[in-house]
Amino acid sequence: MKLISWNVNGLRACLGKGFLDFCAFADADVICLQETKMRPEQAEFDLPGYERFWNSADKAGYSGTAIFTRKQPLSVTYDFGIDEHRHEGRVITAEFESFYLVCCYTPNSKDQLSRLAYRMAWEDDIREYLCELDGKKPVVYCGDLNVAHEEIDIKNPKSNRMNPGFSDEERCKMTQLLQSGFVDTFRYLYPDRTGAYSWWSYRFNARKNNAGWRIDYFIVSERLKEHIRNADIWSEVQGSDHCPVVLELEI
Repeated sequence: MKLISWNVNGLRACLGKGFLDFCAFADADVICLQETKMRPEQAEFDLPGYERFWNSADKAGYSGTAIFTRKQPLSVTYDFGIDEHRHEGRVITAEFESFYLVCCYTPNSKDQLSRLAYRMAWEDDIREYLCELDGKKPVVYCGDLNVAHEEIDIKNPKSNRMNPGFSDEERCKMTQLLQSGFVDTFRYLYPDRTGAYSWWSYRFNARKNNAGWRIDYFIVSERLKEHIRNADIWSEVQGSDHCPVVLELEI
């Protein structure tokens, strides 16, 4: 089973930059999107063979997630937890026969870490939610998780320490999640690979110079790790300031 996750930074814009051609090329069973920034009625496009599930933010043009899938889920739910987590379109959970798929766009801590307190509460709550699902069947958790976990996951770790997405607190929460029975699929296969990034600033020719961050993930329940056949980062794919990440599971 081939799954793709991509923060498209505005799906309407990405549609004008070859999104449908990418979908045809990728030939994935499931495509998870973050930062769609739209409601489904705001763009008409043909994607034969895929059923579409959308979670749009209350605020127009902001956040949002989507799952396009060739395989019919047993059930689909939107958001999780307390009311505060339920207004920005950040989570879709699709239940399949063998696993739960959770597509997530994690809140950014913002400049000066002004939203860090909320981010910490979110991290605790999403970890509890994932562990609850994991108690029923294995979990595949993917998306823009807005954190570079280790120094190897960011081009300039020293100068970025305590910036949003590389604060000690956010990195610690990722460690806690992985210690709760989950595996970072890319690092499981490639523990020492450097220069592997999924997001680049639009400034300072960052993408050209590969001055990036790895903040987009596929994370799976520990008991799925032996089913991982491939985990990849398609940095050559344009259309957003993020690139797609890929997971292939034998399941």
